[in-house]
Amino acid sequence: MKVNETPLKGCFELTPQTHQDERGSFTESYNREKLQAALPSLDFIQDNEVVSQYGVIRAMHFQRGEAAQTKLVRVLQGSIIDIVVDLRPTSSTYLQHHRVELSAENKTQLYIPKGFAHGYSVISSTATVLYKVDAPYAPQKEAGISPLDPFFNFDWGVEKGKEIISKRDLNWPLFNEK
Repeated sequence: MKVNETPLKGCFELTPQTHQDERGSFTESYNREKLQAALPSLDFIQDNEVVSQYGVIRAMHFQRGEAAQTKLVRVLQGSIIDIVVDLRPTSSTYLQHHRVELSAENKTQLYIPKGFAHGYSVISSTATVLYKVDAPYAPQKEAGISPLDPFFNFDWGVEKGKEIISKRDLNWPLFNEK
């Protein structure tokens, strides 16, 4: 598996090796021992699977304090635009964001450390997203930033007027309101 750091410190794109023959393909998408060599604090406890249609934007989520989560995101079917923002005030990449296309075809995964806001949009007709987390969901510690925040001016790759965003996500504050 290739492990490449993104422009954001501590955030990595992971590309597993796929073996193909006349029967189909084989991909080792997760190997704890191999990944811990590159990312020693790795300890996932839960998998979450989400199915969405074109235009859905699920963003920009994070959990505060001790409830913060590290995530490993991959796409099982379809394609998404995944965006992360470094919210760690002491980081050299504080408030910078990274955008990557994850798809079932490219098999790229995104490792997102604690202290990042995370969101994605569906750019195929449907997409199935699987993500691992290292801490349980804590609703009382949940927070977010508006996916339409002009400070970040996120490019979700969704045709104007076709965006589908939950009321909850639309009600997250703008970054400068936090």
